[in-house]
Amino acid sequence: MSILPMATNLASATPRMRQAAQQFEGQVLGLLLQPIFASASNPRGGFGGGAAEAQWRPMMTEAYANRMAQAGGFGLRDMVLAHMIRIQEAQQTNQENNR
Repeated sequence: MSILPMATNLASATPRMRQAAQQFEGQVLGLLLQPIFASASNPRGGFGGGAAEAQWRPMMTEAYANRMAQAGGFGLRDMVLAHMIRIQEAQQTNQENNR
């Protein structure tokens, strides 16, 4: 069994589906980056750490994650997009069969 969704034609995806898949990948990347940035805090660094830096860190992590997703991410977007297309096709088939 392959985990790669190459059998699905990604060209049939709508722009809205592509955006949702990219946003999902950005969220996943953000969750993966959070512990990295949390452990990288250095009070002797350029910003000095502290409460202010801790408040802004989640926004910086989110911005990095979204930019990484826009740049191609790590392939999750295409897998999610292929699954969304399969679900949409299955729903259309069910609707046609119920007529």
